[in-house]
Amino acid sequence: MLAVNYSTIREQLKSYCDKVTDEHETVIVTRKGEKNVVLISLEEWNALQKAARNAEYLSKIDRAIEQLSSGKGQLLELFEVDDDE
Repeated sequence: MLAVNYSTIREQLKSYCDKVTDEHETVIVTRKGEKNVVLISLEEWNALQKAARNAEYLSKIDRAIEQLSSGKGQLLELFEVDDDE
């Protein structure tokens, strides 16, 4: 992980973008007033988003299991429908 000030990254943006994409580096861009930002590759961003969605989905499953365990679930009977009908 690299930390670079705003002026430096502005002057060498291509170089830092290449580090992020080619070397899988994370770059923290430091700015005045501690309004820092992070530069990551799109690949890394997508992986983080997928992990967040997976965590949310697993949390929903955990809540459903808790509800079923505490007797708050419903038993539904499923039936098959023939394609001929």
